[in-house]
Amino acid sequence: MDKIDHIGIAVNSLAEAVPVWTALLGENPAGEEEVPAEGVRVAFFGRGPGRVELLEPTGDDSPIARHLARRGAGVHHVCLAVDDLRSALARAEAAGLELLPPGVRQGAGSREVAFLHPRSAGGVLIELSAPKDRDRPADRSPGERANG
Repeated sequence: MDKIDHIGIAVNSLAEAVPVWTALLGENPAGEEEVPAEGVRVAFFGRGPGRVELLEPTGDDSPIARHLARRGAGVHHVCLAVDDLRSALARAEAAGLELLPPGVRQGAGSREVAFLHPRSAGGVLIELSAPKDRDRPADRSPGERANG
């Protein structure tokens, strides 16, 4: 069964946001890392399901920078942990949910991730996240894999 892995929150600055979340949660971040493919630096609070992920853009052209420019800081996405990303994507696509390009890609914590468009998911950007499957290329969508 899928479960909430984390809630992603777009912030302008980790340096400013981390102390706020540290005070709110009563703990320091469990870790920080840069995800170059997504143009973000992230800080995670907590371990296991239900974590909080703060996302700071590393450049003006990153998806998080665009989100901040349009909507300001705040909730960016809900991430569901899945055991099998391809099966979860097949279920989502069969239900009419729209996969965002480029499809499956490398996410934080050495996990494979894919995003579902908010317009097909009740206005919520959904991230699906699974342990990395080293037997499949991470930059192609499920349909592309079947054809190539």
